[in-house]
Amino acid sequence: MEKINLTQAFATFSDYWSPRVAGDINTSQIKLAKFKGMFDWHHHEHEDELFLVVSGTLRMHFRDRAIDVAVGEFLIVPHGVEHCPEALGDECHVVLLEPNTTLNTGNVINDRTVQAPSPL
Repeated sequence: MEKINLTQAFATFSDYWSPRVAGDINTSQIKLAKFKGMFDWHHHEHEDELFLVVSGTLRMHFRDRAIDVAVGEFLIVPHGVEHCPEALGDECHVVLLEPNTTLNTGNVINDRTVQAPSPL
């Protein structure tokens, strides 16, 4: 049992769209990710995702609207819902809570897919 300082943890990596595992809770994981620019449209067949913004602003695009998520706010994207995250401004730091089976690109496999996220 160790506490995690989010500021220090985010300082340990610099790549974007490549989540790091900060902890495990039963069959779910807490992941940290840095976002820059726009990601890819995708959905997750079975996994819901929680996006908690700790720095910057996240815009979550859906096919019918977009939702901006500011520091201290979170958004849950239900499984099956197509979405496309975008960091507004320079970059966005996000804490993700999702099942440990979740691929960052969901139903899309491409060069941004992280098969096995690295631990912090």
